[in-house]
Amino acid sequence: MPLLQVQNLQKAYRFQDKISYAVQDVSLEINANQVLAFLGPNGAGKTTTIKMIAGLVLPDRGTVRINDRNPHRDEQARQLIGAVLEGNRNLYWRLTPAENLEYFGVLRGLSRRVARQRSRLLLDRFELSHKDRTMVQKLSRGMQQKVAIAVALIHQPPLLLLDEPTLGLDVEVTQTVKRLVREIASEGRAILLTTHQLDIAEELSDRVAIINKGQIVVQQQTAALIEQFSSAIYRVELAELPSDRMSKLISIGALVADTTIRIPDPKLLYPVLEILKPLPIVRLETERANLTDIFLKLTQSHPTPANSIYA
Repeated sequence: MPLLQVQNLQKAYRFQDKISYAVQDVSLEINANQVLAFLGPNGAGKTTTIKMIAGLVLPDRGTVRINDRNPHRDEQARQLIGAVLEGNRNLYWRLTPAENLEYFGVLRGLSRRVARQRSRLLLDRFELSHKDRTMVQKLSRGMQQKVAIAVALIHQPPLLLLDEPTLGLDVEVTQTVKRLVREIASEGRAILLTTHQLDIAEELSDRVAIINKGQIVVQQQTAALIEQFSSAIYRVELAELPSDRMSKLISIGALVADTTIRIPDPKLLYPVLEILKPLPIVRLETERANLTDIFLKLTQSHPTPANSIYA
């Protein structure tokens, strides 16, 4: 059974005697050891969906199950969730990292002794022990984000909600956060990742769900989705391309731009190579789709339904 199972969620709001749908028939699932990238344009319905998963907003229809428990009816089910919100909103800036961890640990039901023990372990793991007595507001953005993730893990939840975990971080800290996300998932947790940095989503996710206009437009294994949208087009780059070879290439259906040749039909690959022989080839590769291309194609091809608002 999936660790997180969301089925047919719907949420509507009434405004000036009109009913508008924020989320329509959304279903998701994540297994343990898995990262699901939950993607969508601004206002697509991600925030409303996440709030329903977290038990903060009651759905009009549909169910949420975390380890087969309902966060809307079972208060203990909400203890199964850890969350890192964009902008480090789950931290007290005038407390130190150690104080934040201990405070939220106790708030999550841990004894002070256990919270203090886990705090020390997390600070050491996240390489923050030397900053344990520095107020959060004086830490770098990257350190603040690591403290936020540590706070979300203090009660060892099986489900982690990560909202823009690498936004605004430099390259080095981004690499550290990505490593931590992989480690956390490998420990048996399910991670719901939202981000507008689609290269990060592509690198970290096992599966992708794209929401647009309040509806899921695709949910699939990341690698399979990219393979599905990748073409069989070849691209050949040369150091130079004489004009006589160029005309021959065009005559058989190759697309030529300066010293780059695109081969739209795989059957043309060897005829093209025969024409080019013995010119030196700088690069020969197939054109592979990326998550950004797929995201834009899917979200721009679905018109907005009537009577709908999204958040």
